[in-house]
Amino acid sequence: MLNTNADERINSRRGQRTTRRYFTMLMALVYIGLGAFLIAAPPGVFVLALTTRRIVGGLFILYGLLRFVREFRQHFRKRHDTF
Repeated sequence: MLNTNADERINSRRGQRTTRRYFTMLMALVYIGLGAFLIAAPPGVFVLALTTRRIVGGLFILYGLLRFVREFRQHFRKRHDTF
C-alpha cells in the first residue's frame, strides 16, 4: 500500500496533465517541421517525386496545424461558460 496523502496524488495528476499538454504541442510542431522539411529538402534526400513530397509535406503541415489548434483550444484557452 502506498503511503501518500490526497494532496500528493492530486499534484501528481496535475504534473502528468501538464506534461501531456506540452508533449502534444511539441508533437504538433514536429509534424509541421517534418512537412516543411519534406517540401524544402534537396532532390536527392528522398526517393519520392517532387510532387509527392509536396503533397505529403503539405498534409503533414496541415495535420500539425490542426492538431496544434485543437490542443491549444482544449488546454490553453480560457473557458467562458456563457450560453
